[in-house]
Amino acid sequence: MTLTFVLYRMMPGGPTEALRNVILQQQMGTGNTIDPARVERLVAQYTNLQSDAPMYKQYIQYMSSVFLEQDLGESLYEDASVTSLLAERIPWSMLISVYAMVIGYTVSIVLGAVMAFKEKSRFDSISSIVVIGLNSTPYYVAGILLIFFFSIRNEIFPTGGRVGLGVEEGFNILFMQSIAYHAALPVLSMSILGLGTALTMRGNAVRVLGEDYLRVAKLRGLRNSRIATQYVGRNAILPMYTQFMIGIAGVLSSSVIVEQIFSYPGVGLLVYDAIQVRNYPVLMGSLIVFTLVTIVAILIADLTYGFIDPRISSGGTDE
Repeated sequence: MTLTFVLYRMMPGGPTEALRNVILQQQMGTGNTIDPARVERLVAQYTNLQSDAPMYKQYIQYMSSVFLEQDLGESLYEDASVTSLLAERIPWSMLISVYAMVIGYTVSIVLGAVMAFKEKSRFDSISSIVVIGLNSTPYYVAGILLIFFFSIRNEIFPTGGRVGLGVEEGFNILFMQSIAYHAALPVLSMSILGLGTALTMRGNAVRVLGEDYLRVAKLRGLRNSRIATQYVGRNAILPMYTQFMIGIAGVLSSSVIVEQIFSYPGVGLLVYDAIQVRNYPVLMGSLIVFTLVTIVAILIADLTYGFIDPRISSGGTDE
């Protein structure tokens, strides 16, 4: 938090200068004559940050409000607290992030297990090339391509937004369908982040395939499907548990660019807009949320890994 606090304020310009540039761009777009005095009056009206105070005073004031009062501050450009803005946007970001992770990891686990079973086959080679190519493709490039093919050329999905115009909000079928319809492309774009796990799953499954207990299972005449799910899949997926928990924060933070591309009003788009106008309280509040999600996810993974893999709880002894 300290490092980020300093780095944000070392960026060129500041909230006042950023707001001044926005007002100037708006006046230039309308073709009206630019009145410097009016611009300064607007800047003074909309800026409620004491930017003239020394940085150390701003730092002490911010840290004391966060840790002593649990207050993330007020947004510079909206008449709302940072907490309320984040609470409004986070559920929408979690919606697309969680579904993207579930889809990406599910496909990766199944695909990786099949690749391991068909090791050195044509399917394994082609799948490895496809997965490496998709994993090397940035998710925002995938998002642009998806918009081009499915929104602009074919008009199957909308280009942005999270709910259709005129749809009444509430617990009804039309509202739910509109949410799923608008979230389809962002979820598909972010799912590419989890496809690289297929290679990890394949490597883990290949190592498991060489274990003695699998040979014993085959000698017992067990079905291949049971061996694949209860013996290979269950043990190969264990090392990926921590990676999955850490990936929750990774997918949430990656939504900054995805939501900007799809104009999806989540916490990512909120952070992007805050960067444009140097809205420091929103930026710092978002950083705290992302950091807390990462720390909590890692803590849960550490505390629960022993339940998932009993060998960890035994201290690694043969018994």
